[in-house]
Amino acid sequence: MSDPRKRTRAFSLIELVIVVVIIGIIGAMAIPRMSRGSKGASENALRGDLAVLRNSIELYAAEHDGDYPTLLNFELLLETYSDSASNPNPSRTATFEFGPYIHSIPAAPVGPSKGLTTVGAIPGAGIAWVYDAITGKIVIYDGGETDSKGVPFSSY
Repeated sequence: MSDPRKRTRAFSLIELVIVVVIIGIIGAMAIPRMSRGSKGASENALRGDLAVLRNSIELYAAEHDGDYPTLLNFELLLETYSDSASNPNPSRTATFEFGPYIHSIPAAPVGPSKGLTTVGAIPGAGIAWVYDAITGKIVIYDGGETDSKGVPFSSY
């Protein structure tokens, strides 16, 4: 004879169905948010990369009498030392006292040139960053791609 006080306790079928439904509702809310997260991360990475590049360019101009780095030596002038005449040099000396302004050109986080670090004057294939040496303005080449709100990346 079994003791009526020693019943085995288990979940009923209805309790299990309720738990599965609740997990389904949570999943339905979380999955769209997580899928937008990767695009949002790329957008934030682009904003951060542009801020770093723009600050580096402005600091260079502040130390070189308002002149922006030339397109030809853009990478060298920002990543190495330079003199007042904008000549690059790999090491600091009494003459080459300015810089470096950035460790390396960041790779494009979005667009058709995603992963590239190339800088050019005209947007196109193989160009990650579009730079105007006269104004010091730099934007990403987005190939017409937009962010999650429909704003072109090149307008950041």
